[in-house]
Amino acid sequence: MPDAVVIGAGPNGLVAANLLADAGWSVEVLEEQPEPGGAVRHDQGVDPAFVNDLFSSFYPLAAASPVLAGLRLQDHGLRWSHAPSVLAHPLTDGSCAVLDRDLDATAASLDAFDPADGDAWRRLHEVWEGLRPDLLDALFTPFPPVRATARLALKLRAAGGLRMARSLVLPVRRLGEEEFRGQGGRLLLAGNALHADLAPESSGSGGFGWLMAMLGQTYGFPVPAGGSGALTSALVRRLESRGGRVRCGQRVTRVVVRGGRAVGVRTAAGDAVRARRAVLADVSVPALYGELVEPEHLPAQLLEDLRRFQWDFATFKVDWALDGPVPWQAEQASRAGTVHLSDGMDELTRFAAQIAMRQVPDRPFTIFGQMTTSDATRSPQGTESAWAYTHIPHDIRSDAGDEGITGDWSAKDKELFADRVERQVERFAPGFRDLIRARRVLAPPTLEAMDGNLTGGAINGGTTAMHQQLVFRPLPGTGRPETPVPGLFLASSGAHPGGGVHGAPGSNAARAALRRNLPPGLAGAQRLLARRDRTGTRR
Repeated sequence: MPDAVVIGAGPNGLVAANLLADAGWSVEVLEEQPEPGGAVRHDQGVDPAFVNDLFSSFYPLAAASPVLAGLRLQDHGLRWSHAPSVLAHPLTDGSCAVLDRDLDATAASLDAFDPADGDAWRRLHEVWEGLRPDLLDALFTPFPPVRATARLALKLRAAGGLRMARSLVLPVRRLGEEEFRGQGGRLLLAGNALHADLAPESSGSGGFGWLMAMLGQTYGFPVPAGGSGALTSALVRRLESRGGRVRCGQRVTRVVVRGGRAVGVRTAAGDAVRARRAVLADVSVPALYGELVEPEHLPAQLLEDLRRFQWDFATFKVDWALDGPVPWQAEQASRAGTVHLSDGMDELTRFAAQIAMRQVPDRPFTIFGQMTTSDATRSPQGTESAWAYTHIPHDIRSDAGDEGITGDWSAKDKELFADRVERQVERFAPGFRDLIRARRVLAPPTLEAMDGNLTGGAINGGTTAMHQQLVFRPLPGTGRPETPVPGLFLASSGAHPGGGVHGAPGSNAARAALRRNLPPGLAGAQRLLARRDRTGTRR
């Protein structure tokens, strides 16, 4: 009987398992899919000569995460690779905003839109540099991050106090208008905000867009060399070197509760797997509380709040094998790993409004990944392994275009919308479609079938909007990995701090399980855990 059973071998589940194994626990990870990784996997399913990431690709949060840094995954084979530039946002007139790890290069790009905007970017970066250590500490440690928040409050006061706090809760459209005279800086912030489900007019989208942009400025948007699954492989190798075990093809259907405590799980095959100390669930919040735990073990208020849980936008993705580099009209985009495709702020707002009205967007804001530009091992020399994704409503009522896409995601729907995504790319890269050797279409039901946590194609474990963050994540009054069932811990992106590949929810759940199982008198171990809570690393 293992000390702990972890449900799900996504990055958070594997981080949790590694930290428990570090503490001397025996750990068994059960994964529904035939391979580990969750949304961090790659394959060669588009063309045998091309490596394509199935889900996520670029990992600024992983690069910044003290949790992952503490695991020293480089000792287990992980290597990071960077594109020459981090991100580009071209416009159809040929102009292009560029985010580069070189601050001067980013500033020069924005000066091309207005001579004052490079200095405006430097001012935002200066604020970031002052807040960065405590902001990241607050982001990656369990809620409430008391010490980090106290330090951050002092730093915020020095940075302008309430004025700075106001800036962070502004809609990204307003923040961009206040900080920049030209479009370039505004688009870098707004495009990054739309990596989540935050429209340009949403409160807090300014702070999220600024955070993502500054992460890119400092850490870049790196990719694992060889494919996103290399990150998963490093986590699995590290776990196995410490005696942990990952079993794939094992769908958990029930958390077993006896005497008011989680004591194990039951699988679809009818097998019971006991857990001596804890069960950690790297699964979505609705799956945990709506399927795996029987309702009699949960408070009525939690079940009522679960009815109000909000997913983030659905996602539609296309993978390509291209016979040559993308022919961007704006040459600067050819050096960027990530390219945002929307012809200005108003087009971003129009896109978000169509989603709010439950329409399939006619000009979808597209996040485009140039993987061979980021990592030369992904495809033969002179070619490009590429992908693009966009967001769509979960419940589609109409098509803002004129093609009658219904949202049932039949073969016809998938091909029509994939063609629409390609036309969006073609607006900024004439001749793009002539380079397509092969493509693969991943509609929301496909994404969910490949990873059950991606319900309806939602990739962030729940909305990033302010009403489902901090003490409201995943449900009002929660925010920590402990659940109403003793011995059961939430270890997925549904928990604070949310989506992204950084390992914090898994780390927080593991530390909570360890705290609950410390024998009396182990003051040294308690002090070690306290230090991990503050830093996310072992000292």
